[in-house]
Amino acid sequence: KMVTELKDGAGGSGSGGDASDKSVLVRGCDPRMAERAAEFLPTMLSHPRRIDTSTNDDDFFQLLRENKYDLVHFAPGTCRYDAAGQPIPGGNSETHGWRLTEYHLKVKEIQGEDHDNADVKITGTTEESQLVKVMRDALGLP
Repeated sequence: KMVTELKDGAGGSGSGGDASDKSVLVRGCDPRMAERAAEFLPTMLSHPRRIDTSTNDDDFFQLLRENKYDLVHFAPGTCRYDAAGQPIPGGNSETHGWRLTEYHLKVKEIQGEDHDNADVKITGTTEESQLVKVMRDALGLP
């Protein structure tokens, strides 16, 4: 159902623009959904050079240290946990009890220190139907 909502919400998105010089990191909380999204997101986002996904903070922070990203997106499930005041699945001892605000600060800290990229775009939405639009807008795609 979530994949259908995501694809339906994209509508005509995915056509136009060139993201071949962009890199994207998505922090989700459902490994199966991340795997499925990796199959169709490249097309819907006009084929970025790189799309990485992570469903746990150890991998998420490692990816942030190793790569410079144009966009870090928090998937709908992750945003819904935050909106409900619940812990985001995949946390570690450092991030126990963190809200998205703390994650945003940590993303900017790591990207700024390791890649001189403190102005990295950070997005998220609780609605699958808005995910592609939010990400395309952040990447400057039509």
